[in-house]
Amino acid sequence: MQSQTLQESSTVLGEHSTEHGHPDHRLFGLVLFLVAESMIFLGLFAAFLLYRATSPVWPPVGTPERELLLPGINSLILISSSFVMHRGQVAIKKNDLPGLRFWFGLTALMGAIFLAGQMYEYFHLTFGLKTNLFASCFYVLTGFHGLHVTFGLFLILMVLYRSLKSDHYSSQSHFGVEAAELYWHFVDVVWIILFGLVYLL
Repeated sequence: MQSQTLQESSTVLGEHSTEHGHPDHRLFGLVLFLVAESMIFLGLFAAFLLYRATSPVWPPVGTPERELLLPGINSLILISSSFVMHRGQVAIKKNDLPGLRFWFGLTALMGAIFLAGQMYEYFHLTFGLKTNLFASCFYVLTGFHGLHVTFGLFLILMVLYRSLKSDHYSSQSHFGVEAAELYWHFVDVVWIILFGLVYLL
């Protein structure tokens, strides 16, 4: 009876519970981790804006004009992948394991395409890491974000791997799915801000 009451209270508070009825704070821990990561990105964005505000000319003279077509397509792919991924969580909440695999597999493909597009852009840029201050900021910001996309892709692949066990995920047990989706949404939001600052501003 006490265990049942604890589970009901956890549900009301929006917490997950373990199979023994104890509150599961893994999601809270993940949110704290993302807040810490946000502070790192916030520091990088602040530095970029400070450099831009204090430089007499921005981007510095000699910086080639930025190409928007490929990064724009890449942005659409990454942002769309968040909606695709959410379909996977909706599927597992209905105990639709094949649906989870399909939508998460499609998200993984879109993430890989984004990374491939970013690498293609790097190889065809006419400025390097040490060309000027803008170039250094560009590579640091996009590269650090690309690292996060890579980690997010790893999480998605881990969910797909674990989903091969038919009893691993269900409508009642899918923390790994929620965690991967939350992280992926974080990566997408950061990219929207980054794209606006680096490519459009």
